[in-house]
Amino acid sequence: MSEPQTGTSAGTRTPEARASAWEPHVVEAPEAGHALADWIAPRADEVDELLREHFAVLLRGFVIGSAEGFGRVLEAIGHDPLQYTQRSTRRTREAEGVYTSTEYPPALPIALHSENSFQSEWPRRITFCSLVVADTGGITPLADNAAVYRAIPDAVKQEFLRRQIKYVRNFGGGLELPWQEAFQSERREDVEDYCAQHDIAWTWKTGDRLMTEQVLPAAIMSPARGDPLWLNQAHLFHVTNIAPEIREALLRAMPASDLPRHAYFGDGAPIPDEHMDAIRSAYEASTVRVPWQVDDLLLVDNMHVAHGRDPFTGNRKVLVAMSDLLSFGDCEVVTADGERA
Repeated sequence: MSEPQTGTSAGTRTPEARASAWEPHVVEAPEAGHALADWIAPRADEVDELLREHFAVLLRGFVIGSAEGFGRVLEAIGHDPLQYTQRSTRRTREAEGVYTSTEYPPALPIALHSENSFQSEWPRRITFCSLVVADTGGITPLADNAAVYRAIPDAVKQEFLRRQIKYVRNFGGGLELPWQEAFQSERREDVEDYCAQHDIAWTWKTGDRLMTEQVLPAAIMSPARGDPLWLNQAHLFHVTNIAPEIREALLRAMPASDLPRHAYFGDGAPIPDEHMDAIRSAYEASTVRVPWQVDDLLLVDNMHVAHGRDPFTGNRKVLVAMSDLLSFGDCEVVTADGERA
């Protein structure tokens, strides 16, 4: 069997990001018509090594075809998909451990982030499969979390490292997911047990609503490279992530403590909007954009690489599976002045 072609030319880069050497590694099918599950099974170790080296690997030109075909690929590479718990967005389960990508209005972007990094536990690996490509847009931008860390102004970065981040969620009320959907249970006792096991503070509110609060780090050390990685979702949770007109309406209707989600410094103090602007600029300066093709498979090291979604028109279907659960307790946390905890 002929060998695949490899390279690193899948993405387009912002002018600021062109100075960085990082981009996804591309493996092209040796010829048309190869079922990816059959091709990858004897090469699973080689693909894992490419992911350890490059942190994102795009396999292109193979045949996957369906959610079931995606499941066969996951089985071939020996990954046991995680269930989607403490949900932050709506997804549809397509197969065991296989979900649609975040179901979010197509006209709106999804900011770059490392999956579930607002939780104490998160997947080390995310596998994406493109089955339907949008008419326009719908690109999955990627960013090297080490480059993001370096691009954030030092004064902003040090304040986050010193004070950490408090994530606040208010479930229910028609604005955030119901707690029953987020925690996949109808029993308050199950939610309380989960929160207690994961160091999450909880408060039951009137109207069958739930508020949770959790303080987590802003950055960790890369075990592969020994450099700091920006790993949090402060910019997604912060109220400035909401369109200005909607944000103003929400803040007129309710106190900040009742917002569906919000981020504060770990001591509960507000995070200045300007800090969020600096962080978003750092992500944009580090971004590579990867246009999807049908049956693309993208492997992402969620610790090292953030992902997002550009707005799109038409139909788009990208499936996702998560595996290799890690926690902040498994990592070296970066504290102020670059110290390690």
